[in-house]
Amino acid sequence: MTHLDSKRLPRFGPGKVLAAVIGLVAALSLGAVGEAHAAPVPQPVSTADRWTDQPHGFASLAGGTTGGAGGKVVTVTDQASLAKYAAAEEPYVIRVKGSIAVEPFGSNIVVGSNKTIIGVGDTGEIVHGELHLDPGTHNVIIRNLTIRDSYVEGDWDGKTQDFDAIQMDTVDHVWIDHNRLTHMGDGLLDIRKDSQYITVSYNQFTHHNKAFGIGWTSNVQTQITIDHNWFTGTKQRNPSADNCAYAHLYNNYLSAQVADGDPVWTYGNWSRGRTRMVIENSYYDGVQHPYQADATAELVQRGSILKNTTGRHDEWGTAFDPREFYDYRLDPAAAVPALVKRFSGPQRQIGDSVTLHVPADYPTVQAAVDAVPDGNDLPVTIAVAPGTYREKVFIPASKPKIVLQGTGHDRSDTVIVYDTPAEYGGSTGSATVRIAANDVTARNLTFSNDFDEAAVELKGEQALAMKTTGDRIVFENSAFLGNQDTLMTDSPKLTTLSRVYIRDSYIEGDVDFIYGRATTVIEHSVIRALSRGSTTNNGFITAASTWKGNPYGFLITRSRVVSDAPAGSFHLGRPWHPGGEPDAVAQVLIRDTELPAAIKAAPWTDMGGFSWKDARFAEYRNHGPGAAVTADRPQLSDAEAASYTVAHYLNGPDGWAPYDRR
Repeated sequence: MTHLDSKRLPRFGPGKVLAAVIGLVAALSLGAVGEAHAAPVPQPVSTADRWTDQPHGFASLAGGTTGGAGGKVVTVTDQASLAKYAAAEEPYVIRVKGSIAVEPFGSNIVVGSNKTIIGVGDTGEIVHGELHLDPGTHNVIIRNLTIRDSYVEGDWDGKTQDFDAIQMDTVDHVWIDHNRLTHMGDGLLDIRKDSQYITVSYNQFTHHNKAFGIGWTSNVQTQITIDHNWFTGTKQRNPSADNCAYAHLYNNYLSAQVADGDPVWTYGNWSRGRTRMVIENSYYDGVQHPYQADATAELVQRGSILKNTTGRHDEWGTAFDPREFYDYRLDPAAAVPALVKRFSGPQRQIGDSVTLHVPADYPTVQAAVDAVPDGNDLPVTIAVAPGTYREKVFIPASKPKIVLQGTGHDRSDTVIVYDTPAEYGGSTGSATVRIAANDVTARNLTFSNDFDEAAVELKGEQALAMKTTGDRIVFENSAFLGNQDTLMTDSPKLTTLSRVYIRDSYIEGDVDFIYGRATTVIEHSVIRALSRGSTTNNGFITAASTWKGNPYGFLITRSRVVSDAPAGSFHLGRPWHPGGEPDAVAQVLIRDTELPAAIKAAPWTDMGGFSWKDARFAEYRNHGPGAAVTADRPQLSDAEAASYTVAHYLNGPDGWAPYDRR
């Protein structure tokens, strides 16, 4: 089967793109260059990779850091559940929803290998407790959390209790990203004892004495990337890096340092022991000893801005070249304060959805669906890499709020296909993909049933590419390939409202290839009516079975029907009464759509003893060689058409408006 590549109407002109860039620069309020080490003139700052779920820097090397990828997704709201899943042997993606108060005060939550712990939205937090990684732990991601308030009053130096926010000993491959760590009992973040392949990015370290320490060993093994963090209201260890093989610090912001007159232990970055440290394009505002190095260590600094700083500004040795290890993008130092204030710490854009990658982490699309928890109440994106996936996929009603996202350049790059006809399992059993859940979106994908109806003789040659029964289903830039019964949009029962919105997509078939009882809008799309070789009857585009109490069945609008069938050989539709159900009274409106010469002059026809004239078929302002106004082609008046818009079809009792999302 062949189909058209994605061709969508442009929705944003060049003026809007330019305005967006200018607006971003203004929003970041890029400041003036500071006292020393003048940075390049600030350039527009991209937000493209601020929300990526793929680690960068040293955590991306030597096999990378994937956390709980490949495991099930769970949502926790209490300490017992968090502790259970964090310490489990198998991989988990653990979503922390709301605030979890840890008891006894200052206790550890032990985190095992192959875990992702991520805050939901920007409100997930752990209070009075520590995330602790024991020796040998590997492959851990901690993101988008606030960890706070295990400070012991009067113990400013943290000498009585070791209540860190996050502590790890002799671990490897850990990514600490977009967290807020504040007001704890000892250190905010302690990375100790030969831990390796660590990245610490976009975090906020606030309201504390000892912010971030690395080391506690005489070995020179730790490789660490530290970027886009905000240290504010802290005193020391911002960070302190002891005997690190490679410490790469860039685009960090140090401000509002605690000012207690201490001439030694109030400082910014410290390269200690035999550490090799590189600092790039950071911003120091009101910092004592912004960067310093032991005589045995090395420190290279370039491109940073110093404002109202005093004390040591050490630079000696050659350290290392970070680009020999990985690629990275430097933001201009002058942009760092506004950028880090905006993007560091927990972010709703990160915690609102978890992304499961196919096949990188889950071998099949169905395996990723199976990883989504029953009763899921938070969006989960299943990112499907380009390729052909020969499998059947079922999203049960118990797994709502899934986004199926093809990651290729075009929808034809990512194909989910199978070849079952209705002869084997009925029409439902033939479907390559079935969606029974509510609130499912699919983008940039092709769904196909490549059963070859011409190759065999069967009684049941219907072969569905897609069947939906859920409500609030969206398809964007998707393709549906098949012959008979390609796309069925249905509902759990006749009187139940289910809505489907299809935009910028492609649908092909021959007999009844868009059918069912769901309220369905097809907008800005291409519908290809395939020829079966007949000169008189090649098929039917629609076969609606709308409940008689539902005024809105199928709407095809602002679209294009194309066909290679002979002129006058294709019907627009016929009324389907499943099992002879008299209350299934088809409603179909085709409006503002181009029709080809293949469309019959009398385009509606009877089905199963039911007359098309008893159904609710109509057209409005169609055009093209197949469009006409005759007695056999009911037309809406302008006044009637005003009540049959996309909004009227989809809004329903909850005001659903997917057409407003761009």
